[in-house]
Amino acid sequence: MAKPVNSGDESSEGRESRAPYSEVAFAELRRRIFNNELPAGFQATEQEVADLLEMSRTPVREALIRLAGEGLVEVRPRHGMRVLPVSADDMKEIYEILTSLEATAAYLVAARGLSEEELQGLHAAVDNMEKALEDDDLIAWSEADQRFHYLLVALCGNKRLTSLVETFMGQAHRVRMLTLKLREKPLRSNADHAELVAAIEHGDPDAARRIHRAHRERAGKTLVSILESLGLVQL
Repeated sequence: MAKPVNSGDESSEGRESRAPYSEVAFAELRRRIFNNELPAGFQATEQEVADLLEMSRTPVREALIRLAGEGLVEVRPRHGMRVLPVSADDMKEIYEILTSLEATAAYLVAARGLSEEELQGLHAAVDNMEKALEDDDLIAWSEADQRFHYLLVALCGNKRLTSLVETFMGQAHRVRMLTLKLREKPLRSNADHAELVAAIEHGDPDAARRIHRAHRERAGKTLVSILESLGLVQL
């Protein structure tokens, strides 16, 4: 839990001391939203959020502004914040964007090549995904899967692309977690990741882009299909 901080200090020293706390508030609120601890529709005043985190209002306000920029919350003057829902239509749009951007990232990674250490990070994530399925631990599988995607995009070398992908992956994460046990066991997903890593190792950017595009398209269709079949307008 975040440590409490004093509010109302407008000195340069006070402004500097607030910066780390705003980062802590942002990371903690983002984590709680992603894990559905703060579900869609959750509403609270700025003060209530500050009390929840045991922090002052200033860093919380800064964190809420950043979360609003990522499309995770709505900030309303004098009314605080509301966690925004994600609909089936939202997921279609999000996966269209992720499919395009991540396929480009895969191409860039394979084109530039990776060091042994960088490749080992991808291999480790795939190995963790395999181990998680062997143990029937879908939470651990999801964590390893997410780690793989974040690492892949980070390795592409394009900071703007990385920032965009992280934003949209964050918006999709809540729905992925809520539907995790409603999907078939993701054996195909693990195979896709292993095939992608092989294409990267062989320095084949066209294959890497094709493999990852197909992977993301399948994932998006599966997720949207589940939402529609259950009649879930939004989550």
